[in-house]
Amino acid sequence: MKEKLDKELMALVKNKHRPALEELYDRYIKLIYGFIFKFTNGNEEKTKEIVQLVFLKLWTTKSSYNPEKGNFVNWLLTVTRNVCVDYVRKDSIHIRNNKQMDLSKPIDIEDPNNDIENGLINSEIAKAKNKLSKPQKRLIDLLYWKGYSLTEIAKIENEPIGTIKSRLHQSLKQLKKYLEVGDL
Repeated sequence: MKEKLDKELMALVKNKHRPALEELYDRYIKLIYGFIFKFTNGNEEKTKEIVQLVFLKLWTTKSSYNPEKGNFVNWLLTVTRNVCVDYVRKDSIHIRNNKQMDLSKPIDIEDPNNDIENGLINSEIAKAKNKLSKPQKRLIDLLYWKGYSLTEIAKIENEPIGTIKSRLHQSLKQLKKYLEVGDL
């Protein structure tokens, strides 16, 4: 297996050839572990869990690496990043759903001025967002308010992922410009 190229190993993995997955693991575990370790801010337990999820994803995924679209390492890191983001999303939803009030701690009552300030900020953001084109507004809503990933949005919009990424970049640039100007 050591003499095989990454693309050959991935083709074997797609056909459930376990030694190919083991070889990819041996080649890239340090890179993947380091990436995830940084992503989780040094949490070893989460890092180990996500590493398992990454290699499980390689083993079970229907899609495969396409060498014409770029380097294997870049593709693998993108898969790793996506697994990390999914893990964090699921983890935060789980925490939110299982959070119970601790009656032993004093209850924090928010400053009413914060509500006013937040309302003004939200109003400014809404005005800035209204200056965007319809596709830009839709992208911001789908990504930030409805929680879709860029890949999911590309499928929804029937657009290439590159177009969606470019539109997001331009949208955020426009929002920043509108918010910095301040004459909304």
